[in-house]
Amino acid sequence: MDKFTTHTGTAAPLRRSNVDTDQIIPAVYLKRVTKTGFEDGLFAEWREDEKFLLNQPEYRDATILVTGTEFGTGSSREHAVWALKDYGFKAVIAPRFGDIFRGNSLKNGLLTVELPEAAVEELWLLAELHPDAEITVDLAACEVRAGDRTWGFEFDEFLRWRMMEGLDDVALTLRDEDKIAAFESNRDAWRPKTLPAAV
Repeated sequence: MDKFTTHTGTAAPLRRSNVDTDQIIPAVYLKRVTKTGFEDGLFAEWREDEKFLLNQPEYRDATILVTGTEFGTGSSREHAVWALKDYGFKAVIAPRFGDIFRGNSLKNGLLTVELPEAAVEELWLLAELHPDAEITVDLAACEVRAGDRTWGFEFDEFLRWRMMEGLDDVALTLRDEDKIAAFESNRDAWRPKTLPAAV
């Protein structure tokens, strides 16, 4: 996954709370066997309404989603994260996230930032009144900045390091590839072996 240190972009103000993963991407899209190409399924049912936020030209290129509390609850589908990323979102800001969704996001390079409801309200108003206003999400400093306003946020240090280094679970494991190979080379011949992936 890509490294995430700082991102600056415009925001889409999604004034909805308790958005579950089925609303983020309906189950019909889960039949695909790839990890990409899910942008057409993002909020698919809501996007049938021409007045929906992402159908408005001023928000089509937004890269930061600002939404209400309990975003990403429900089933554990990773497709919800893939759809948000494929659409172009780099970060999601909310007062609270579903635990599994947040874990999936951070393992797939989508930054989830928890800010107090009052801060989210300010960001909603900013994005509604000034859709072209830039917002900076700074993982290195653990800050969200917009205009002259700055909000700090807490972030697990290990997860922060992983995101800033661009390490998903596989990449994290491969950092010890030499040690794994050395261990495998000294194992008894009768024990199972880890074979290289077929190319």
